[in-house]
Amino acid sequence: MELKILSLTKQEIGKKKLPKQFDEPVRKDLIQKVVRALQSNKRQPYGAFPRAGKRASAKISRRRHDYKTAYGYGISRVPRKILSRRGTRFNWVGAFAPGTVGGRRTHPPKAEKIWSQKINKKENRKAIRSAISATLSPELVKQRGHNVPEGYPFIIESKFEGIKKAKEVQKALAKLGLAEEMERASKRKVRAGRGKSRGRKYKTKKGPLLVVSSECSLIKACGAIPGIEVVNVKKINAELLAPGTHVGRLTLFTDKAIESMEKDKLFM
Repeated sequence: MELKILSLTKQEIGKKKLPKQFDEPVRKDLIQKVVRALQSNKRQPYGAFPRAGKRASAKISRRRHDYKTAYGYGISRVPRKILSRRGTRFNWVGAFAPGTVGGRRTHPPKAEKIWSQKINKKENRKAIRSAISATLSPELVKQRGHNVPEGYPFIIESKFEGIKKAKEVQKALAKLGLAEEMERASKRKVRAGRGKSRGRKYKTKKGPLLVVSSECSLIKACGAIPGIEVVNVKKINAELLAPGTHVGRLTLFTDKAIESMEKDKLFM
């Protein structure tokens, strides 16, 4: 398959044949599996304090004719803490056990639980190739909610990597027909519920992904533009190409990025 190479002013300056990585069949199930594994590796372990709810001095005997026993008094065998006593008569309340005030939880989350998942190398590479080929389908890109520019898919010239200012990036993308897409990605939605008070007041949308050949000034320039991400072609993963496990992210490759992918046989 051949794609046209566009300049910063949307003029066709040539054509390029795509490498084998773009010929992979789209496997949504495999992409979903790999993305979820990547998300699990980012998850921070959490859990309750091991001694939570167990710090009260609570005890009760379960034998007849014993001191501090529950037998013969018509009470349950729940561990209890003594508030006051007179001889063998106690003023006590349930403690320690689940269901009591200040008691432990029945099955609290354990901090030692391992959330990370392993991925087979071949599965991971296949998922990346599959997600790359999905970016070429205008139908899948539209289904994902992107505003697809006219003539998509296409390649952008390598001069794009040398842009140093956010305003210049926005002008160049607008000329390529991505003005509506940038506007869509810049709109933030107010989050409902407790997330607002936890530093996540707004939901931000995923915009276009720009794939470059190496570390360049474009990465820093796009940091100020909401929704747009720039990534080195060697650092591509399934989650970047299919955020939230949904395939078909609007992706633009530079000419040099595709050359690097073909030359180094990435993800093969």
